Amino acid sequence: MPKEKNYKWKLGLFSVATLVIAIAAIYYIGKQKNKFGSVLHISALFNSVSGLKIGGNVRMGGIDIGTVDGIELATDTSVQVQMIIQRRVQKFIKKDAKAAISSEGLMGDKVVSITAGSPGQQTIVEGDSLSTLKPIETDQIISSLKTSADNAAIITHNLADISSRINNGKGALGKLLKDTGLSTNISATVRNLKQGSEGLKENMEAAKHNFLLRGFFRKKEKEKEKEKKKQEEEAKKQ
Repeated sequence: MPKEKNYKWKLGLFSVATLVIAIAAIYYIGKQKNKFGSVLHISALFNSVSGLKIGGNVRMGGIDIGTVDGIELATDTSVQVQMIIQRRVQKFIKKDAKAAISSEGLMGDKVVSITAGSPGQQTIVEGDSLSTLKPIETDQIISSLKTSADNAAIITHNLADISSRINNGKGALGKLLKDTGLSTNISATVRNLKQGSEGLKENMEAAKHNFLLRGFFRKKEKEKEKEKKKQEEEAKKQ
């Protein structure tokens, strides 16, 4: 008998503990899903919900303020999303607030994001429907990334082809880099031009001291001096 009583006592204690845990779990889940406490029911009409599911989070400023309570087709081109939000945030959401469907990361769960709206507008009330913004589809992002990757691959291939042609001595630049004879000729030409320039400079200096051309160069120098003074005077007047 004592053993039987002890067993019943343990069974009763286990049952009570299980019930308490179950109630706590229900309350916690209900609180997370806004089933308890003061709430507000609003909706929004989207062209596509992009994989949004019932129970998904509703956010404003990155903070969870509610949950998605229902999703149903409104017409053949639109979907109505019913939301439950905490009444304490009602004062922050204005009549011109916008709702948009976004992702938690690139491939994460879908959530509804709400913008506050204009400060001068009235706050939303029970049953209001928010205007919506067109969501950016994940498929569109992936397609855009694929296009960019394809373009990068084409550019890389073209650069590799150009580099190969240069290394093989093809094209004007390739010949210039690979043909040692052509490179030697260009160097000789540059050297001759430099020598010619120095020779011309020496000839000009000699001509300046030649008594036949001395007057000509002096006249040119005077004209330069006169022009310089004229420019300085005009600069002072300004």
